[in-house]
Amino acid sequence: MEMKKKYRCFALFSGGLDSMLAARLMQDLGYEVIPVFFRTPFFEPDQARQAAAHIGFKLLVIDISAEHLQMLGNPRYGFGKNFNPCIDCHALMFHRAGEMMPEYAVDFLISGEVVGQRPMSQRPDALNAVGKLSGYKDLLIRPLSQKLLPDTLPIREGWVDKEKMLAIQGRGRSRQMEMARTWGITSYRHPGGGCLLTDVVFSRKLRDLIKYGQLNLQQVELLKYGRHFRLSAGVKLIVGRHEQDNDNLQALAEGLVVLQTPALPGPLAVMNTSEIPPTALLQMAAGLLLRYNNKIIGKVQVNYGIWPHTDNILSAEALSSDEVEEYRI
Repeated sequence: MEMKKKYRCFALFSGGLDSMLAARLMQDLGYEVIPVFFRTPFFEPDQARQAAAHIGFKLLVIDISAEHLQMLGNPRYGFGKNFNPCIDCHALMFHRAGEMMPEYAVDFLISGEVVGQRPMSQRPDALNAVGKLSGYKDLLIRPLSQKLLPDTLPIREGWVDKEKMLAIQGRGRSRQMEMARTWGITSYRHPGGGCLLTDVVFSRKLRDLIKYGQLNLQQVELLKYGRHFRLSAGVKLIVGRHEQDNDNLQALAEGLVVLQTPALPGPLAVMNTSEIPPTALLQMAAGLLLRYNNKIIGKVQVNYGIWPHTDNILSAEALSSDEVEEYRI
């Protein structure tokens, strides 16, 4: 098939091998491919940038954090094994890519999805659901499996030759590995890696946030660091594990209650509230903080306040290990 024009497509690009192969395949067939990564609080673009550069592309990064958090509160198709709403997430990304098509003079959308590779999001019915929910179902091409899927507008109109698409399916990776060797692709992310919503521990902490109606960008960023404890329906505490944790928590603590022991170097603790809580909660928080400072003996002074002002002082002693576990998320 001889193309009458050089068609352009957005490639949803995670940085995994399949997305790399889909982009490279379409480029080799003569299409202008624009890889796009949709940043969320749970998936950062650093590895995707490296993967795109590895196959000769510059990655377009679009932040959809606000929309993603809104979707996460009530995904139409629910969650996967942990807290990953893969169908709704992919649909949101296709939807945003579709909205951007006029701005970038793009004709259609592609992704590296493979029929049957993932049990939740890549069954044929799930791929259909993603397309339908996105609002751009008829503009989607999945080059690695398109021979197994219904024809969409780019194929019906002759923009894409279906015979040049592939028919990969299932969880085996031998065909993809062969393609990678052919194109000299030697570095790529493992399947399913990178998204924090597939992590068991992170998902448990996120469920807690949603349960208590505290889902926002600042609180999600705090989930990435430290030990987490639920003190009351309105208040949780995060205790740093090491110096880097302390630095990260401090960078996110603007306007929140912070506890620390300046006279005795050790962990820093952040409460997820911008109001000084009642004394009983402060004592509990101080006891938790002190539990993780091995320099503490008996009662000591703990400074607290709305960061960066921690001029208030209380006296506290470390909680026992059993007491700590009562509050751990």
